[in-house]
Amino acid sequence: MGEILTGYSPDSHETKEVWKPAEIIRDYKEGESVLHLKLEDESTLEYPIGPKDNPLPFLRNPDILVGENDLTALSYLHEPAVLHNLRVRFLESNHIYTYCGIVLVAINPYEQLQIYGEEVINAYSGQNMGDMDPHIFAVAEEAYKQMARDEKNQSIIVSGESGAGKTVSAKYAMRYFATVGGSANDTNVEEKVLASSPIMEAIGNAKTTRNDNSSRFGKYIQIGFDRRYHIIGANMRTYLLEKSRVVFQAEDERNYHIFYQLCASACLPEFKDLALSDAEDFTYTSLGENIFIEGVNDAKDLERTREALSLLGVKESHQMSIFKIIASILHLGNVDIVSERDGESCHISRNDPHLQHYCQLLGVELEQMEHWLCHRKLVTTSETYVKNMSRAQAANARDALAKHIYAHLFDWIVEHINKALYTSSKQHSFIGVLDIYGFETFEINSFEQFCINYANEKLQQQFNSHVFKLEQEEYMKEQIPWTLIDFYDNQPCIDLIEAKLGILDLLDEECKVPKGTDQNWAQKLYSKHLSSQHFEKPRMSNSSFIVVHFADKVEYQCDGFLEKNRDTVYEEQINILKASKFQLVADLFQDRKEVPAPPSSGKSNRINIRPAKPIIKGHNREHRKTVGHQFRNSLHLLMETLNATTPHYVRCIKPNDDKEAFMFDSRRAVQQLRACGVLETIRISAAGYPSRWTYSDFYNRYRVLMKKKDMTIGDKKQVCRNLLETLIKDPDKFQFGKTKIFFRAGQVAYLEKLRADKFRFACIKIQKTVRGWLQRTRYLKIRKSAITLQRYGRGYLARRYAEYLRLTRAALICQKQYRMVRVRHAYLTVRKAVITIQAFTRGMFTRRLYQEFLLHHKAIIIQKTVRGWLERKKFLRARNAAIVIQCAYRRVLAKRQFKQLKIEARSAEHLKKLNTGMENKIVQLQRKMDDQTKEYKTQNEQLSVTNISLGTEVNKLQKELETLRSRQGDNTQVTSLQEELEKLRAALQEAHTQRKKLEEEHSSEKLDLEQVRVTGNTWLTSVWVCVGQENSVSQKEVRLQTELDEERLRYQNLLKEFSRLEQRYDNLQEEIAYNKVAHTFEKADRLQKITRRKRNEMGLGNAAMDLSVFMKLQKRVRELEQERKRLQTNLEKMEELSKLFKSQTCAHAVCFLPFLQRQELESENKKLKNDLNELRKALADRASESCSSNELQESYNLLLSQLKAANEELDVRKEEVLMLKTQIVSTKKPKEDTNHIVSLNIIEPIDKEEALQAYQGLSESKRLLEAQLQSQSRKHQDELEALHTQIEVLKEDLEKKQEMLNHFSTLPPEALVEFSVQQEITRLTNENLDLKEIMEKLEKNERKLKKQLRIYIKKVQELECMMNTIILLLQARPELTRQVTVQRKEKDFEGMFEYYKEDEALLIKALVTDMKPHVVSATVPCLPAYILFMCIRHADYINDDQKVHSLLTSSINAVKKVLKKNNDEFEMASFWLANTSRLLHCLKQYSGDEAFMTQNTAKQNEHCMKNFDLAEYRQVLSDLSIQIYQQLIKIAEAILQPMIVSAMLESGSLTGVKPMGYRHRSSSMDCETGGPGGYTLEALIRQLSQFYTIMGEHGLDPEIGQQVIRQLFYSINAVTLNNLLLRKDVCSWSTGMQLRYNISQMEEWLRGRNLNQSGAVATIEPLIQAAQLLQLRKKTSQDAEAICNTCSVLSTQQIVKILNLYTPLNEFEERVTVSFIRDIQNRLQGRIENNQLLVDTKHTFPVLFPYTPSALSLETIHIPASLNLDFLIRV
Repeated sequence: MGEILTGYSPDSHETKEVWKPAEIIRDYKEGESVLHLKLEDESTLEYPIGPKDNPLPFLRNPDILVGENDLTALSYLHEPAVLHNLRVRFLESNHIYTYCGIVLVAINPYEQLQIYGEEVINAYSGQNMGDMDPHIFAVAEEAYKQMARDEKNQSIIVSGESGAGKTVSAKYAMRYFATVGGSANDTNVEEKVLASSPIMEAIGNAKTTRNDNSSRFGKYIQIGFDRRYHIIGANMRTYLLEKSRVVFQAEDERNYHIFYQLCASACLPEFKDLALSDAEDFTYTSLGENIFIEGVNDAKDLERTREALSLLGVKESHQMSIFKIIASILHLGNVDIVSERDGESCHISRNDPHLQHYCQLLGVELEQMEHWLCHRKLVTTSETYVKNMSRAQAANARDALAKHIYAHLFDWIVEHINKALYTSSKQHSFIGVLDIYGFETFEINSFEQFCINYANEKLQQQFNSHVFKLEQEEYMKEQIPWTLIDFYDNQPCIDLIEAKLGILDLLDEECKVPKGTDQNWAQKLYSKHLSSQHFEKPRMSNSSFIVVHFADKVEYQCDGFLEKNRDTVYEEQINILKASKFQLVADLFQDRKEVPAPPSSGKSNRINIRPAKPIIKGHNREHRKTVGHQFRNSLHLLMETLNATTPHYVRCIKPNDDKEAFMFDSRRAVQQLRACGVLETIRISAAGYPSRWTYSDFYNRYRVLMKKKDMTIGDKKQVCRNLLETLIKDPDKFQFGKTKIFFRAGQVAYLEKLRADKFRFACIKIQKTVRGWLQRTRYLKIRKSAITLQRYGRGYLARRYAEYLRLTRAALICQKQYRMVRVRHAYLTVRKAVITIQAFTRGMFTRRLYQEFLLHHKAIIIQKTVRGWLERKKFLRARNAAIVIQCAYRRVLAKRQFKQLKIEARSAEHLKKLNTGMENKIVQLQRKMDDQTKEYKTQNEQLSVTNISLGTEVNKLQKELETLRSRQGDNTQVTSLQEELEKLRAALQEAHTQRKKLEEEHSSEKLDLEQVRVTGNTWLTSVWVCVGQENSVSQKEVRLQTELDEERLRYQNLLKEFSRLEQRYDNLQEEIAYNKVAHTFEKADRLQKITRRKRNEMGLGNAAMDLSVFMKLQKRVRELEQERKRLQTNLEKMEELSKLFKSQTCAHAVCFLPFLQRQELESENKKLKNDLNELRKALADRASESCSSNELQESYNLLLSQLKAANEELDVRKEEVLMLKTQIVSTKKPKEDTNHIVSLNIIEPIDKEEALQAYQGLSESKRLLEAQLQSQSRKHQDELEALHTQIEVLKEDLEKKQEMLNHFSTLPPEALVEFSVQQEITRLTNENLDLKEIMEKLEKNERKLKKQLRIYIKKVQELECMMNTIILLLQARPELTRQVTVQRKEKDFEGMFEYYKEDEALLIKALVTDMKPHVVSATVPCLPAYILFMCIRHADYINDDQKVHSLLTSSINAVKKVLKKNNDEFEMASFWLANTSRLLHCLKQYSGDEAFMTQNTAKQNEHCMKNFDLAEYRQVLSDLSIQIYQQLIKIAEAILQPMIVSAMLESGSLTGVKPMGYRHRSSSMDCETGGPGGYTLEALIRQLSQFYTIMGEHGLDPEIGQQVIRQLFYSINAVTLNNLLLRKDVCSWSTGMQLRYNISQMEEWLRGRNLNQSGAVATIEPLIQAAQLLQLRKKTSQDAEAICNTCSVLSTQQIVKILNLYTPLNEFEERVTVSFIRDIQNRLQGRIENNQLLVDTKHTFPVLFPYTPSALSLETIHIPASLNLDFLIRV
């Protein structure tokens, strides 16, 4: 036994510190009376041991179990172990939550902790209760999950002393439900539930000596959920409001907060009528002598209270009424009651201001209230009379009235809160949160403490039975034989209080006695219950009694019990309040009928919830219930509700009475642990098998104790059985369940000792081996060094001798070489002289020979030239003679042919052929021509008259201009000044030229110096410049990039909010459609109003989408306005011709068609030619004005060449028109030959028709002349106006110059020169600005002309098409004989698809609605996007803007519907993200914008859009792409969410570094098959690979795919790191090693897919540093410095949290000391960071869609037959 206890630390009991740790220093043998101990301060202690008085002290748990999350997991379960574990977790790790079985122990830290944010809620949401660190959110999640899983109502019971944090815990639990189970519609019930908290705190909380915000009432909030487990409503019940606090507060305490809030806000204008002042001025708020709370602003708290009231629907008028009632209570307390001389009566002065304010605020009569405050009415059987009251009685009655008013107001507010939280929807289930007072014991305990402790007795009974029931169910589920466990049953104590003739029954009976007193009631208690073991009588008092509660003995003072139980208020005072003129005051005190509350919806096995507080009936004493009776009934209703639900317990502990942060008072903690039932839970657990391990945890932890042959067995359960049967001989010490192994207390500690011994033996063996290896290595190093020294010594001697030989040989060689060089030098000198003489001689002979050859060559050239000239002259003479002979002969032949043609022309037959049927026609045309010539002459005369008049006017204006100029010329001084100005300009110009020269020289010298410097210092600059530039540029880039990302993120969040609102809008529409059948018409009307409001909000988005169409239409209207005017005349002409030709036959119409087409072509060609000439002239003028600009000259030449080409094309078209004319004339000739028998009746219409044509031609010429005349007159008028304006400008210029001249005359010569220079500078500046404006205008005109040129080219193409159709018509007539055939070139496929408007729905259905990604998997990626764009191109080609708008809008809406329908399919979201982005890129690539055309081929540039600018639609598609990207990320994160924690933290893929069996807490969902724990890292990487492959197959841009992977890696980092920060079991060295390996595998996956540059590695940097932190040493200051340098990304709070959670899994590791953590905190104080504990899992990086043009040409795209798009036509 002594060997077992050696090294363990027992705890000894001491009165002051409760329990003190110590260590055994001498083995103990059974029977000894003294135990030798050593305390923590190194002092020794001899602890006496006796069989009865002092038993053996308790044993401490091993270090592996110290700081456990669950107290029931401790091997030794007793009070000191629990206290020590709580103390270590609270002080060293700053963990305020600890499990104790099903109980969550919450210690108030008295400090605001950052562990309740929304990111913490998200981390606990969906997790099992044992998977994360203890937290109030874990209990709330467990309740929420069991409600959904078991479909059973739940309750969370929060209890504890005042100041322990009950209200805060209940508030956080409700916040969790509001966040996780938010309402599905816009009712915002969860916000209303949370808004009820500040209201109830204001009217029900007060400052006490133990707590600054103590709840002075109990409440049970019931939160209702629908079938989808969304919050639909709530209900609140209150218990036992402490009314006595309204009229009395102990020292250093306060009244309810609402009184001080009103007094602090008394200066507000709306509160002037309340007549309030400081709280010190009122009796009811100044009794505690301390009206302030440190750190609390009562005025701001009132603002929050009013906001909460408004949110809950309390009107402003009702709020003011509430404040008036509260203020009236304060004034009532200040009413001065004056005693009369006899002492048995009293009175109140009518001039008392507080009484007046009281009556005014409540709207009651002053006289009546004054009377009945000092009198009372007595009613007997025979008569009724009024009795005076003494001052004390009147004061008591006044205080009772104040308490009664406040209690009714409290109930009214609670009732209205319940109305605001009420819902008519069907409630499926609920979760109740009970915030009720804990067990209380003070020096003086009265009626309130008695009721509180009575309630805690009931709750403790329910708690004990539930714990025992769960323990029994656990044993039965694991199929373990169990025996009946004895547990404390407090039913006798409850019977003492509530049974017949119990304490409450006797109290009610005494209250009915007319002259009952507290002393009489005490005597009845003594006589009735002294025999009970739970009731005692104090020795020194006859007015108090003691009740033995489950937690402690409490002595209650009987004084005041009867008065508080009666709660007497005189009926006359209440009747006055009933008659108040204020409706709210009157309603507070009206008699209410008891109406049962509607039963809660649900299944038949659920109970009906009744109101907790019985409704107050009339004030008849016979039927009125006492306070105790009411409290007992409400408590029974509460217990019925709790028994019908599954309870969850939260026990709040107050660590100290001084409210100091993180200070632990062991004595106070033990008292509360005993009182709240935690130790009872431990006792029940310790009575059975408290330690429970799963087979896998036990196997991982204790596999080191197994033998190698046991490890080969595949069944882990059998291995564990064999091991335990070998190690523990007593079979009663453990039991094998289905999934767990159950141990008696102390057995786990025994196994830990065996494991430590095994490790110690292994360590000794390892040390022995390592030390031997080190010594052998040392010997081998020494031997090797000796051999090396010998080798080097011998080598040195050999090298020295070799050096001597080498020097001797070198001397001989040097002598030989010297002699050889000297002789060779003399020889070479002689040889060089001989060669020089020979060279000069040979050169002289060679030059002579060359001169002779040169003369001979020149003579040959002269002879050759002369002979050639003579031959050419002879040839030319012969050729000219031959040409003369040929011309003469040809002239003779031509004359003969000409004579023959003259003879044929003069013949009569020929004339007859030509003039057949034309005589009459010529006569008629001649007459019409005469008339037209007359009109033309008259018009010419008018034109000449106007020209003469305009000419005279111009001459006059020119004369005036000359006179003005002559006057100006007379001024010689001006000319001299101008000459001087010219000189100054010349000087300035020379200065400018010199300055330019100097600048050029300076720049050239600077460039030379720069080149020299660069070439001389290349390596130095490459080092320093790179460093400096990288720092500065990188900082700027980072700053700009962050700003850009923030802006992009803000925009994308708006898009996300827009899509969320759009989704909510659709949900509301669906809900309306569903509710139209199930709800009444009134409900439907209300929902329709909501829908209309949402539709108005959504209308903004639709208006933004239609804005592009409106702008495009407006632009198109301006462009087509002029075209409409031009075509109007042609339309009128065609209508007249159609009327004339209606009566003619079809043959005549066909004959006349070529004539009309010919005339149309002629007029069109004329107009085009005129436009081109004007365009050419304008360009020439512009080019002449800006001839100095080379760039403009080049653009002008380019445009001129294009215009020339267009002109040539027009000439070609003109020739084709002429050929068409000849063809039409030729067609008439055979027709006349074939129809010469036809009578004149048929010819006559033809003559009329031709005459009509001639007349129309003359009228057309007349109109042209009139238009020309009008244009000429307008031109002259414009010239006249221009001359007038020129004259005015000259006049103004003359005046300015006159002023300048006058100014010059007054200036001195120096100032004159300076002024002239300034004037010249300003003039040059203005000219420069004018030139810039001209240049901008020219560029603008150039762009405009280019656009017009494209339009003209398009018109020429249309003319070509028209001519081709005419030729086809002519070809179709068999009787026409063509003279010229115009061939039409076959067009290639232009990459467009044409469809009819009615086929648009089919197109959208085939390409979007019914499209499946696998259908087009084998085709071109993003095929639907290409097809849609090709259809858009055709609509642009035919200039159909409605078609473009309809197709784009339909496509976008269809994509949204498809994504909404498939909102959880990653493949569908990826497919449409790729297609939407590709359509966006196509709109950019083929937009015609040069910025997007840099990578296009020539063919792709030809396919650019011609008519429409779809920039607005590009923005809409960009927004849609962002929404699809966000949906894609959401789907991927939802798929990865259940895999991340298991794969990254729990899967042991690294060999040899598996976790050493740290035991998990029992989860709320036992998974025998592994469940989510089955996910491995390979599965996670496989899922990521699948995502990346799908995106690649769909043709998604690689940049977007990289951003998706980056976001998913961020999600993996956030979830893993948050889980690491909230779990103690994974914060160990082995987990750090495994985590680092997993991260390296993820990085390897990124490298394998070339995703290193995606930024994904940077997102998991915090996780990498967390893994390094787990692996680093944590002992010395150097270790602290290394941690600070390594963990640069982690925040200080995260580092400290990981260090606090770090758990050594072996005895050889050491815990992180508190001093080391403090050192880390001190070192990190200066770090600027976002001190946030958890990572935001909902953060999304802003997405960027880079422009990636497609290399695919549109004409190569083909539609597969499987798409059923046969109606599309290739164009």
